[in-house]
Amino acid sequence: MKIRNSITLLVVLFGWMSQAQQITCSPKDRPLFDTKMSSLESIDASNLGDTIAAVGQSFLGTPYVEKTLEVGDTETLVVNFSGLDCTTFVENVMAFTSLLKKQQKDFENFTEELETVRYRNGKMNGYPSRLHYFTEWIRNNRKKGLVKDITAELGGVELEKPINFMGTHRNLYPFLSSDENFKAILDVEKELAKEKICYLPQDQIESKEQLIKSGDIIALATSIKGLDVTHTGIAIHQPDGRLHLLHASSKNGEVEISELPLADYLKNIKSNIGIIVVRPTLSSL
Repeated sequence: MKIRNSITLLVVLFGWMSQAQQITCSPKDRPLFDTKMSSLESIDASNLGDTIAAVGQSFLGTPYVEKTLEVGDTETLVVNFSGLDCTTFVENVMAFTSLLKKQQKDFENFTEELETVRYRNGKMNGYPSRLHYFTEWIRNNRKKGLVKDITAELGGVELEKPINFMGTHRNLYPFLSSDENFKAILDVEKELAKEKICYLPQDQIESKEQLIKSGDIIALATSIKGLDVTHTGIAIHQPDGRLHLLHASSKNGEVEISELPLADYLKNIKSNIGIIVVRPTLSSL
């Protein structure tokens, strides 16, 4: 799906030492922030997980749009509430939940939180600073105190696998036409090669689903060569007593709750080998 031409680049001055933060946000999306914050202030959840699930459900019906961050010729902090892919859905939910936790409501606070979650060590510094691989997203946000990987606790198993899809498919990523960006991504992949992936095998998910809480982040581990994760979403328990997936669905074209329980939903994905389960803590936000 094509990125909308109405997106404009806004440069907003705020943050430490008055540095310029480049933000890409459409004229339509900026007022949507205020509307969203007003609606979220009525959330009365008893814990962080339920708050995350409630914030996630506030996006139900939002259109799925792929490659929402691939805008312009240089990396900017893309803010888009009217179209989400699976990762930006999770990142927006995290950022909005953080504002609720801090009792903040300013757009500038939101963009700071979004930058913290989306970029390596919380700072945008060009295209390579974005956490493109979700396993690195998890590890880096764990270091920030924002999430905890609980996959091993659930009985996850380790997998050694080269993660190099971007480096071996350079033509799929417009920003990698830059030799500088391409070299930086190759360096990232070299570091990722030192890490193992821990995932909960698909055939064990149903027996462990009661240990997974609503609001946990679910990443779908894959057998596809060079990739760690193909999709992400948020765990949510439903009235049927089963664990489902709240996610931006490319198949159905919008944010939805999976009709099937997560364990059954994954059986229809040929390349899926299991899940990585991450529990948000937001302790440093």
